[in-house]
Amino acid sequence: MKGIPMQTGVLRVLRATAASWWRHKELRRTGQTALAQRLERQTVLRDLGYLKQAASLPNAHVICGEGGTFLHLGWTTVSTFAPIERFPLATLAVARGTPFIDIRPVTDVIAFANLPRVARDGSIDPEPCGLGRSVSLTAYIDMVEALGGRIANDPRPRQST
Repeated sequence: MKGIPMQTGVLRVLRATAASWWRHKELRRTGQTALAQRLERQTVLRDLGYLKQAASLPNAHVICGEGGTFLHLGWTTVSTFAPIERFPLATLAVARGTPFIDIRPVTDVIAFANLPRVARDGSIDPEPCGLGRSVSLTAYIDMVEALGGRIANDPRPRQST
């Protein structure tokens, strides 16, 4: 946890989430409490690392759709089939300022599926069209918003009208 300023509430949520995993519950039930505690600590430390990455990577974002919730961290993705309301790690990342793209209101799934991906390493393709192309997070947000998606923690510069 060195170098990661965390509030007590964040740690409490991560610990509760780790302790609620079916595997950890089963270990406790069968008397393997020490192993369960060790695995829970590892899980909390891993999740703290994900939160640190979400706060520091320029293209990190959370996206939620009918297929689940994804926390994109460059070359790493953490996901679940659940909505963000049931994915505490993603909820914490958004609460700490990570951009959130809610695609549940998007009705044109074909147009959404044809969008380029967000650049993982910050590099941007000169021609953001075609298979395998990538764009900046802000360009991607513009495209998703045009399809009806909702954005929270918008990283785009504010424009006065």
